This record gives sequence, structure tokens and C-alpha cells, in this order.
Amino acid sequence: VRMAKREQELEEIRAMETENLEQEVVDLKGELFLLRLKRSARQEFKSSEFGRMRKRVARLLTVRREREIEQGINKRNSRKLDRKWKLGIVVGPPPSLREKKEEE
Repeated sequence: VRMAKREQELEEIRAMETENLEQEVVDLKGELFLLRLKRSARQEFKSSEFGRMRKRVARLLTVRREREIEQGINKRNSRKLDRKWKLGIVVGPPPSLREKKEEE
């Protein structure tokens, strides 16, 4: 049953567009940052969220790399593109904080 769920998640990720995939990576990393802040402040949080989010980020980045391989981008050029992508990221609040702001 677990394998089928993982395969289903991979199919869902592979169906995403590259821009959406990259935006989700940024959002998940922001959520991870908030979890680390909660842990350091000794607030209540689910510790299982760390592993779940880290694995999701790894899957997203793996699919992104698979797409680069299909395009014929070698590892060295991939690293350069990754650096450019990271510099171009506009940091904003993660989805959980956006939802709280909308409620207020």
C-alpha cells in the first residue's frame, strides 16, 4: 500500500509544470524553516513533518533533474542553472503564513 501511494505522488509530481514544481520547492523550504523555528522556540509541532517535507523536496528536485537529463543538460551546467535559479528566487511567506494573513 505504501509503495502505491509513493508511486501516485511521483506521478502527480511528474504531471506538474516545471515552474509550479520549483515554486513548491521554495514553499516547502519555507515551511521547513518555520518548523525549525518552532523547534528552537520549543513550540508544539509534529516532528514527522520534517521527514515528510524533506522527502517531498527531494522528490521534486529529482524530477527536476530528470527533466534536465531529458533535455541533455549535463551535471556541470545543471549546477550553474541551479545557482542562477537560487539567485532569482523572490522570498515570500510560505503558504501556511499566507493563509493566516488572508483570514485576518
